[in-house]
Amino acid sequence: MPSPNNAIPETPRVISPSPPLSEKSDSQEGYFAPMTRSAARRQRMSEAPENSQDESDSKRSRPRSRSPTAVRGAARQRKSNPNRVYKSEPLTNGHLSPNGYLSPDPKGQSGWRNFSRSPSPLGLIPLHSRYRNFIHRHEIPRKLLHVSIGFLTLTLYSRGIQPLQITPWLFSALVPIAAIDVLRHRSETINRLYIRCVGALMRETEVSGYNGVIWYLLGTYTVLRFLPKDVGVMSVLLLSWCDTAASTFGRLYGRYTIRLRQGKSLAGTSAAFLVGAFTAAAFWGYFVPLIGTFPNDPEGSFMFTGSLNLIPDSFKNLIGWTADKSRAIITGPFALSVMSVVSGIVAAGSEFIDIFGWDDNITIPLLSGFGLWGFLKVFG
Repeated sequence: MPSPNNAIPETPRVISPSPPLSEKSDSQEGYFAPMTRSAARRQRMSEAPENSQDESDSKRSRPRSRSPTAVRGAARQRKSNPNRVYKSEPLTNGHLSPNGYLSPDPKGQSGWRNFSRSPSPLGLIPLHSRYRNFIHRHEIPRKLLHVSIGFLTLTLYSRGIQPLQITPWLFSALVPIAAIDVLRHRSETINRLYIRCVGALMRETEVSGYNGVIWYLLGTYTVLRFLPKDVGVMSVLLLSWCDTAASTFGRLYGRYTIRLRQGKSLAGTSAAFLVGAFTAAAFWGYFVPLIGTFPNDPEGSFMFTGSLNLIPDSFKNLIGWTADKSRAIITGPFALSVMSVVSGIVAAGSEFIDIFGWDDNITIPLLSGFGLWGFLKVFG
């Protein structure tokens, strides 16, 4: 039996001390010492402001980040979607021309429904913006001036005024109008004043180009000066009425018919043919016989005298024609009908053909006048 002095003592009980305050946040998975309610409340209140401050700092610092990785990521996102439209980019249905005005998109001009001969960017002439349908779209003042020239020509014809008496006045008007047009392109102040005065009669494409009145005067001067009287007057009538009819009906109904070429539709060309044929029938079949001739008419003033030779004399001599020559000559209503159809074809062709992009106010009288002159020279 062991003695009391040699007794084995009991194993002491070891109690782990509580973790210090600095290690409380790191000991969430370890031992938790007892904590009173008031101490837990104070701990939660002290941790909440720190967390909110950290979150606010992170939110404020995120947009201001200049991290290279963030910049590369944004650039990579922009390159991945090149067709993306940002809010800062204006959305338009065309493109901005160099002068700052909206003009039609050149990519869309290949569409067959684009029949406008001179698409103009609304905004260059104030009157066009104020009276958009009356002046810009339908060009009513310009067409009224166009049509009135034909009636003025018939009035002068009925009073016995010869073409050679009119041409000096045309040339006298052509010189100052052309000079003013050249001058306004050299002075912005004069150009603005010019547009303010005659803007209702202009197309907006003529703001930076030459006025169509110049080509109108030049075309009428040429046909009245160098062609016989009846052919020259007919050329002016075709310019005055056929061009207006083609423009009007082409803009109204061109979208419903096929397109013949850029700016030309079947509706406009058909209108030019019909008006040209009716004008020739009325002029040579009614107006000329009604007015008659004048004592001061030059020799050879009338190429069409009511008859046509379907087989020219030069061709008869070439093939040795021995039959009665009168069999190939037509007169009366039949000859007038053929001449009317030919005039309609010449009018539609001169309105349709484009010569180096020249203005139609000079191509229509020249092509129609010399076309009628050539036909009557052969078959007249």
